[in-house]
Amino acid sequence: MQTNPYQNQIKQIETKIKDNQQLLVDPELEKLAQEEIIKLKKQKKSLQKAANDYKQSLKEQEETEKNPTKKSAAILEIRAGAGGDEAKIWANDLLRMYCRYSTDKGLKVEIIDNLVVKISGKTTLSTPIFETEACENQIDSTEKQLYPYQLFQTEAGVHRVQRVPTTETQGRIHTSTASVAVLPEIQAKDVQIKKEDLEWEFMRSSGAGGQSVNKTNSAVRLRHIPTNIAVRVSQERKQLQNREIALELLRSQLWQKQKAEREKKLGKARAVIGGNKRAEKIRTYNYPQNRITDHRIHHSWHQLENILEGDLDGMIGLVSTISNKQKSKD
Repeated sequence: MQTNPYQNQIKQIETKIKDNQQLLVDPELEKLAQEEIIKLKKQKKSLQKAANDYKQSLKEQEETEKNPTKKSAAILEIRAGAGGDEAKIWANDLLRMYCRYSTDKGLKVEIIDNLVVKISGKTTLSTPIFETEACENQIDSTEKQLYPYQLFQTEAGVHRVQRVPTTETQGRIHTSTASVAVLPEIQAKDVQIKKEDLEWEFMRSSGAGGQSVNKTNSAVRLRHIPTNIAVRVSQERKQLQNREIALELLRSQLWQKQKAEREKKLGKARAVIGGNKRAEKIRTYNYPQNRITDHRIHHSWHQLENILEGDLDGMIGLVSTISNKQKSKD
């Protein structure tokens, strides 16, 4: 445990205060002693605040070292699933929903590649409070400060939509899916990557990108040979920047893979919520019935349009609360 650098100064000031308090019995020095005590107490108060801040920063640093995702940004990767063109449209709808929500929450959204975004910053989330652990009757809510990975990790899984596609001429309801992966931003010190394990490819970026983005080999594809994990980045016009982003994304995926392997080896029971598994069907968005159902907590909401416009606080707050309850029991 590191020594608090302010503690000695506080002790010295306390000694000076005691010395001046002894002078209060002297009529000639009483006034000067009182003034000095007031000044010393102000200094002590300031130093105590600095000492508490230092202690808190050490605590946060230790917690971050134990859990590198505690203050992590989030990388959201969305893939179209079953449903053809409608699944692609649905994947873009989900991306728009998360981007709008993030912007409304004061978070920063960066495009990494097609249907891949990085969300950074810090925000608050209103989470429900229940009367008892066994009772699901909500009595109040509380505001929690969260970083993006903490905020979005329960969104990982398969999102199913039931609606009439715009291309459907006979008004039939189609079912399509899209999967969401939520990865934490991991620092280089937390995941070691050998240069010889990397295979790089460079290509021209596709899509509308201005005067230069499509004319140079700025897009990057990076493959980690031992695990065969591959990432693609075309966000920036400069190849060097895309290389750095690709390494960042690869670290996140490797960390997630290593975490899953550690937990499997230890036989750790994991709650379904927040499992970060693409195969888990977590939610159904039913347009004809104006209903969203989360299959993990068996709860439905009837504000489908508002939620798809980015009003996610109530849904994410409830899922997060129940997720934390389950994890605390495991």
